[in-house]
Amino acid sequence: MRFVLRFIMKKKELQIISEYLLKRKETVAIGESVTAGLVMNHLSLAENAISFFQGGVTAYNLGQKTRHLGVEPIYADQVNSVSERVAQQMALEVSKLFCSHWGIGVTGYAAPVPALNIKSCFAFYAFAYKGDVVSTACINTKLKGQRNVQEYFARKITSAFAVYLS
Repeated sequence: MRFVLRFIMKKKELQIISEYLLKRKETVAIGESVTAGLVMNHLSLAENAISFFQGGVTAYNLGQKTRHLGVEPIYADQVNSVSERVAQQMALEVSKLFCSHWGIGVTGYAAPVPALNIKSCFAFYAFAYKGDVVSTACINTKLKGQRNVQEYFARKITSAFAVYLS
């Protein structure tokens, strides 16, 4: 029952995203790290996704974020590639890379990292539109298990994008 309820909620959100982007003839691309492609997966499930979803990049480490998503390496190294600014850079660059109107960037931690004194899971995400960052936020969770956390973050970001567009 829980899965069905989540799918129905996600389907409504995906419908909002699809209808908004199709009506305006706009596109979206995703730059992901912590969610490992799950936001892209969610958007690909939307009706008519082929008409607005350009694609995306999963860049899981500093080297790949720098190379593929234009993240500034010295700053990113200082924050272990996890900050609001990194998410913003990812959103801006992925939209350029895919020639899309919208870009979504997300980076964070899906598991604690004791060596870095990271005790809880959190993610920063950003929405960019036509070359400007229009929204950023941080998501926190007490969920356990990397997969659960990644799914939670992906659902929250998809939902936040639908809310932003509506």
